[in-house]
Amino acid sequence: MGGKSLVSNKAARHDYHISEAYEAGIELQGTEVKSLREGQANLKDSFARIERGEVFLYNMHISPYEFGNIANVSDPKRPRRLLLHKSQIRRLISQTSVKGFTLVPLSAYLKGGRVKIELALARGKRLYDKREAIKRREADLEVKRTLKGKIRG
Repeated sequence: MGGKSLVSNKAARHDYHISEAYEAGIELQGTEVKSLREGQANLKDSFARIERGEVFLYNMHISPYEFGNIANVSDPKRPRRLLLHKSQIRRLISQTSVKGFTLVPLSAYLKGGRVKIELALARGKRLYDKREAIKRREADLEVKRTLKGKIRG
């Protein structure tokens, strides 16, 4: 959405149809921000779930800060609370109750000195959808190559 990108989830755009994206704050502890600034994080296989009116991010791996002290967090894959407005959470609850929709983080970035998560409401792609996307991408590349060759030639 904006700001300095820290980490992104490229597989999410390949595996899901993205319908809406939200910007959410994230509740971090200890030296997790320093690790994120160094790019020591991974969003692969991570997902968000709504529990008791709050949104939690699961399986986001933030490596312990190398130069940290006792404030280092012990579990790098602990669930982290995402900060959204109540109206956004209510909307997400109603939309994720529809069969097939899930919450997937797309990226983590800095905005005004704070870490933000780009959270997407997504529906899983079928295998044939992925194949179709690959075919479309290759066809576009072929068209660009032929146009580029004609311009030079």
